[in-house]
Amino acid sequence: MTLLNGITVLDFSQFLAGPSCALRLADLGARVIKIERPAVGDSSRHLVLKKQKVGSDSLLFHTINRNKESIALNLKDPKDKETTLELIKKADVLIENNRPGVMKKLGLDYDTVKQLNPKLIYGTVTGYGISASLAAKPGQDLLAQSLSGLTFLNGNADQPPTPFALSVADSFAGIHLAEGILSCLIRRNKTNTGGLVEVSLLESAISLQFEVLTSYFNDGQKLPERSNFNNAHAYLAAPYGIYQTKDGYLSIAMGSLNLLGQLIGLPQLSEYEKETLAFTSRDEIKQQIAEKLVSKTTDEWAAILLSGGYWAAPVYNWQELIKQAGFKALNFDIQLTTPEGSVHTTGCPIRVNGSRNPAAKPAPLLDQDHDKIMNELGGSTNE
Repeated sequence: MTLLNGITVLDFSQFLAGPSCALRLADLGARVIKIERPAVGDSSRHLVLKKQKVGSDSLLFHTINRNKESIALNLKDPKDKETTLELIKKADVLIENNRPGVMKKLGLDYDTVKQLNPKLIYGTVTGYGISASLAAKPGQDLLAQSLSGLTFLNGNADQPPTPFALSVADSFAGIHLAEGILSCLIRRNKTNTGGLVEVSLLESAISLQFEVLTSYFNDGQKLPERSNFNNAHAYLAAPYGIYQTKDGYLSIAMGSLNLLGQLIGLPQLSEYEKETLAFTSRDEIKQQIAEKLVSKTTDEWAAILLSGGYWAAPVYNWQELIKQAGFKALNFDIQLTTPEGSVHTTGCPIRVNGSRNPAAKPAPLLDQDHDKIMNELGGSTNE
């Protein structure tokens, strides 16, 4: 895409939240330059999942750093510091997710660099925002999920708090940071001034729960009770949940219990049609539905429910997902070719005017673009 052509982003961040924000800006056409530590680089280059590497770097690094350039600079070295400041003078956006106070010690905090570039939009990600009591805690996804109350929602009532099995706090912090940066870019077009955009893993994880937290705040602050059976939403009545079938699983969303009973052959469900019974007796209702659904396959039940206008869907694993015509039609996964191997990954989820740019560059090698960037600054290249 070319929506952000002409916008230069300096990505000082590591791991997932900051780099995922920079990735989305790159997908939208911005030029993103990673500022990395000499010899080491972004720490996620070395964070290997299931022994998956592409050349010397982890597959994880490639996942969230495509379409970027790389220059290695020692921010404590006077010469490299001067190069960094020159880059900041010319940049539109700076992204960082260092520990609180690190950028200030380096003389690269917002109050300092905005004197060099008043138009700069400065995006920062912390673990827990402005709370002094949490500032020293490690800003990590599982910890943020735990502190936010998010893990309390998952699982059945008799199960312990269960985290989401992916980095939701990191991912949503990256999304929220991108939203703030893009909003500041719009304002800058009108006012010619930049701004400081701040997000945290904790606030993003809390924001993700806006629906249920609002219910809690307005219900006398009584904790919700998860279903004992097939819990999928602490505040929703039966039949909401995932059910085992003869050969797999089927998700069923909210709807009339009377209609559901007619479709699956459980006429007694009409007795629970009142909203209060649908909630207070949800475990009893779900048990009856579960006992019925194991009699047919997922596809058979899906056809029955969907033809009757009831909201339901098969539950796919990834092997099943990628075989679906709907997934193939999205053309969502991409192949990247690097000097050290190929990477099969996901693309940008945003379409504009019905299309998105499928072209993508692989993640850069450490310091890959040093000479080019130095030449653009009019400075010397690597010796």
